Amino acid sequence: MEITETGIPNLLVVTPKVFEDSRGYFFESYNSDVFDKFGLSQEWIQDNQSKSSYGVIRGLHYQLAPFSQSKLVRVISGKILDVALDIRRGSPTFGKHFSIELSDENKKQLLIPKGFAHGFSVLSDTAIVLYKCDALYKHEEERGILFNDPSLGIDWQISDNKAIVSAKDKVHPAFENADMNFVYP
Repeated sequence: MEITETGIPNLLVVTPKVFEDSRGYFFESYNSDVFDKFGLSQEWIQDNQSKSSYGVIRGLHYQLAPFSQSKLVRVISGKILDVALDIRRGSPTFGKHFSIELSDENKKQLLIPKGFAHGFSVLSDTAIVLYKCDALYKHEEERGILFNDPSLGIDWQISDNKAIVSAKDKVHPAFENADMNFVYP
């Protein structure tokens, strides 16, 4: 398993070692010993899975501290553009985002720590996304940032006329007006 930095502190890409042969493939999607060696000890307590069609954009979502969640995101089937936005005040990359293509083919994962808003767009006909969380979902602590806020400059790789966005995600506040209580260590 390879863990690489993204240029945004604490946001990491996880690439598993894949063993392929005529029968198919095998890989470890998570191994606590490997993560511990990188100082990434997590207690994952909730798994979430979604299925979405091409053009769906979900996000940008997060929960306020102390109920915030770290996430380990991967794609079971299909292809997405996964986006993490640094919302930790005092961070050298506050307000900057990182995006990466995650797919069933590349098997990459994105480890998103607390203090990030998260979202994704579906680039294949359908996509099944699985992510581990280290804290439980708390509806009353859920917040969001407008996915298409021009100040963020996120290219979701979906044209406006093909984008499928929930009513809730269309009315999140812009970045500058969002409720954020994260502080960079």
